[in-house]
Amino acid sequence: MDAGIPKKLAPTIGIAVDHCRKNRSLEGLQTNVQRLKTYKTKLVIFLRHARKVKAGDSTPEELANATQVQGDYLPIVREKPTMELVKLTSEMKSFKAYDKIRLERTNKRHAGARAKRPSEAEEEEKK
Repeated sequence: MDAGIPKKLAPTIGIAVDHCRKNRSLEGLQTNVQRLKTYKTKLVIFLRHARKVKAGDSTPEELANATQVQGDYLPIVREKPTMELVKLTSEMKSFKAYDKIRLERTNKRHAGARAKRPSEAEEEEKK
């Protein structure tokens, strides 16, 4: 609707509509609106009845110059993420990820008991 195309008109002019879809971000909404607006400007609508001219129909000059487009039309082009290349060091090669994860899991599991131990020792000294 932000592109100025009603939901019921969209399928009649070649736009697929997903009624369940929700825009999660403003950037995605704006790119889709811009894409639909460019599609609408390039669209040539032929008259259904030669005598009845409606708003939004194309002029006779546009109809004469119209060509059938096949294949992808206004494809969605996404930026490919760039990766930073880094030289491998001996420290990186010797790093054992699984061992580190296991160590951190055990540290997290025993954190409460380790925090409790000094306070218990103080209580024992007081007695």
